[in-house]
Amino acid sequence: MKKEFAVIGLGRFGGSICRELSQEGMQVLAMDLDEDKVNEYRDIASHAVIADSTDENVLKELGLRNIDHVIVAIGDNIQASMLTTLILKEMGITKITVKAQNDYHEKILNKIGANHVIHPERDMGKRIAHHIISNNILDYIELSDDHSVVEVKAGSRLSGQSLIDLDIRAQYGCNVVAVKRGQEINVSPMATEVIEEEDILIIIGGDKDINRFEKNLIVDD
Repeated sequence: MKKEFAVIGLGRFGGSICRELSQEGMQVLAMDLDEDKVNEYRDIASHAVIADSTDENVLKELGLRNIDHVIVAIGDNIQASMLTTLILKEMGITKITVKAQNDYHEKILNKIGANHVIHPERDMGKRIAHHIISNNILDYIELSDDHSVVEVKAGSRLSGQSLIDLDIRAQYGCNVVAVKRGQEINVSPMATEVIEEEDILIIIGGDKDINRFEKNLIVDD
């Protein structure tokens, strides 16, 4: 059975989520106060409506109680974002993801019941910074305030060495959770796994440990 989602706020971030969920075949209710934005998503989302998410009666009439997951992607109106989140929580929505504008906004959202709070601009800034620092860093995903997952392209410094030779866990406190070679992915690789140039290592660890690993073992070839 397909999950049903609602995306409230169809700016750049909310619109992007709406498109991706729809492309994956999910049922998506898209909602915004801006008629032009709603019209843009009428042929993309399952349903697109002009509505005020701070009006509890409107949300009930739209059947949001039956939605599996609601994404609150309201732009600069922090008050509307918080009120919408509070109403959704009181309606019994079990999964609520909310876009935060700043740390203060995040603290309030957590207190009023948001299940997951994201900072798309801040998180994207971190990912871009890591790409700028090293061409070998392919992706950077924040797990928490101090832990992340990175995808690293192995260069000549790693090539020909086994994981036990590199001793990444002992030296840097990071764990190699998978090695991708071409189209094959080796999850939980053995310590004897020998790294080849152009392999992609998926590494998890504390941000400080990952930074030390990057500086010492990852170089642009």
